Amino acid sequence: MRIGLVSDTHGDPVGWERAISALGEVDIMLHAGDVLYHGIFNPITESYDPRRLAEMLNSYKAPVVHARGNCDSEVDQLALNNHILSDFAFAWCDGVKILVTHGHKYPEEYIVKLASRSGIDLIHVGHTHAPLIKSLDGVTVVNAGSCSLPKQPGEFPTAGYLEDGVIRILNLITGEIFLEQNI
Repeated sequence: MRIGLVSDTHGDPVGWERAISALGEVDIMLHAGDVLYHGIFNPITESYDPRRLAEMLNSYKAPVVHARGNCDSEVDQLALNNHILSDFAFAWCDGVKILVTHGHKYPEEYIVKLASRSGIDLIHVGHTHAPLIKSLDGVTVVNAGSCSLPKQPGEFPTAGYLEDGVIRILNLITGEIFLEQNI
């Protein structure tokens, strides 16, 4: 089973297209928030078109599970078929228990403690637009970065996937693996 990991699309259909092209066919896509709106502190990309992105998400063939980001609102929900307004979303895929949250509202220590108590294996977050994979208290934390507004050094768009117990974050420009770790 291939589980797609994206976050912080911020209304950019070109970023989404890059991500789904690089990730290939996935069985489920987990989106860690900031779906349509660019946000007051982010630039508007040249390809910003939240209505088009909503149409693309609504017609995407794999199920998409969303957590609410700090830029997601009730009006965004009106454009999307999938629910985007929960602070936490849960998925149990291929024997892996996954918690999806944006990462802006609760301290990391709280989220890790919640996950650890609940038997969660993996936490997928967004918000920083910078990819990372780390282990904390027996829980793997992954941030797939942003396919639209990257903010890590080098500022290249990223997205990731989990397959056969391995998380891979891809550089969406080169297609190369940027980060990789077993859960």
